[in-house]
Amino acid sequence: MECEACPRKCRVDRTVRKGFCGVKGLNVAKVGLHAWEEPCISGRHGSGTIFFTGCNLHCLFCQNEAISRTDCGRDITVDQLGQLMLFQQQRGAENINLVSPSHFIEPVTEALRKYKPQLHIPVVYNSNGYESVGHLRLLEGLVDVYLPDLKYADNALAKSYSAVDHYFETATACIAEMARQVGRNRFDRKSGILQKGLIVRHLVLPGQLGNSFGVLDYIAKWNPETWISLMAQYFPTAQVSRHPQLGRRLTADEYDTVCAYMIGLGLENGYCQDLDSNSVAYVPDFGLKELDDVLAQIAGNPLP
Repeated sequence: MECEACPRKCRVDRTVRKGFCGVKGLNVAKVGLHAWEEPCISGRHGSGTIFFTGCNLHCLFCQNEAISRTDCGRDITVDQLGQLMLFQQQRGAENINLVSPSHFIEPVTEALRKYKPQLHIPVVYNSNGYESVGHLRLLEGLVDVYLPDLKYADNALAKSYSAVDHYFETATACIAEMARQVGRNRFDRKSGILQKGLIVRHLVLPGQLGNSFGVLDYIAKWNPETWISLMAQYFPTAQVSRHPQLGRRLTADEYDTVCAYMIGLGLENGYCQDLDSNSVAYVPDFGLKELDDVLAQIAGNPLP
């Protein structure tokens, strides 16, 4: 079947060969409990992350490049994906956090339709924002929390940094669809964990404050009650160490300026980060041992 899962519409038969995203089939790179998401996502026990392999953007600065630019994960079935969700729930995860699922949206939908009735914790769809609105509609009633990026207001920057056309129009249309599906944010009163809703993430890039201002201007005009996660965690990977703009870390002045701009627009819901989050120490370990151990465990003892 020719793949049109994302706006790339590369029309590759991904049962046979890799698409633009760099993978074929259904491929997972990591499963674990993640403590470094937003407080209302990670909570006390950690978010039940399932990281998918590959990506439909080619960001120069990708900080998960170990899995986004390779097919280093494991090919799994839809039922194995559902079992991974049940495993995460059983081990005490605050939610099921599907990370970079855009290019697998059809098998993800199939797994959720089958296993969602057995899940008693929220399902989080954690994406780069470059989605197909039509495919997102498949997820209505299956996803509880959307966690999209809004990386760029500047399409020229999106083209230069992520090799993508029309990012802003595409991502904002998708975010509007996500908001329509889940409505206003609702939190568990006791734990503070987000049960239903939307948080828009934006990574502040060095030397690109105008881009960040544009993102915030748009959100303030669209819906000033939107929850925003303004991220300071950028650090230059080896691939961009000599890039004229991306080859340095974000400064405190740059990040503080964007935070102040956000507050000045009346955007009061959400999170700012400590600047010391811009460290490779916060990048997950993408070794496959934990994933292999979990897959072996659920193969030997499937969860009902």
